[in-house]
Amino acid sequence: MSYCSRVTLDASDYQASRLMRNISLNSYREHQALWKLFPDDPNAERDFLFRADKKPLQRLFYVVSQRQPIAGEGWLVESKLYKPAISEGQMLAFTLRVNPIVTRKDGTGKRQRHDVVMDEKHTINFSQLAHDKRPAMPELIQTSGRKWLLSRSDKYGFEIAEQEVTVESYDQHQITTRGSSKPIRYSTMDLLGVVRVTDVERFTASLLSGIGPAKAFGCGLMMVRRL
Repeated sequence: MSYCSRVTLDASDYQASRLMRNISLNSYREHQALWKLFPDDPNAERDFLFRADKKPLQRLFYVVSQRQPIAGEGWLVESKLYKPAISEGQMLAFTLRVNPIVTRKDGTGKRQRHDVVMDEKHTINFSQLAHDKRPAMPELIQTSGRKWLLSRSDKYGFEIAEQEVTVESYDQHQITTRGSSKPIRYSTMDLLGVVRVTDVERFTASLLSGIGPAKAFGCGLMMVRRL
């Protein structure tokens, strides 16, 4: 059984306002705060996806979970059962926030993760190109984001045309976590477009389990709607 929830912190509530300041600009703190809405099994591993929608006086989260979240002090939780009715060949509009990385082997054979935009610059030898031949950063972002999603579409049970994907935003983040002396650096992309379902089982699993890494930082939740 799965749930789809709309979870809100409202700054007009004193406790919510304090919590908003505490988790501000730190996706991992958002993850920890949301985890407290699942108090029934403190030993459970993370079994939810989330995406933050940050507004000036409100913090809104979309959550897909295996357990139903329970409203805590300062929280408003609206939940419903989530049973995606998907059929093969169905066309769906989507939005998706991802941590777009590729894995390459270095000179020693060790696998290293790379941000796709930086990897694209390396692939085209960006620094060696004449200035008038270098693609602009917005073009690099669109190209690398589209390639990243297209290369994974079969794994997640859909197909997509390159022209049907838009990178709406690209951001680099740096956060610190308790007990760690080094900051965590990662990037996110917000993608939107249209997909065609090719494998119902795999696509449904992607909606429930997420796409790509960094799910603890609010990545991986694909939100879809019928055209």
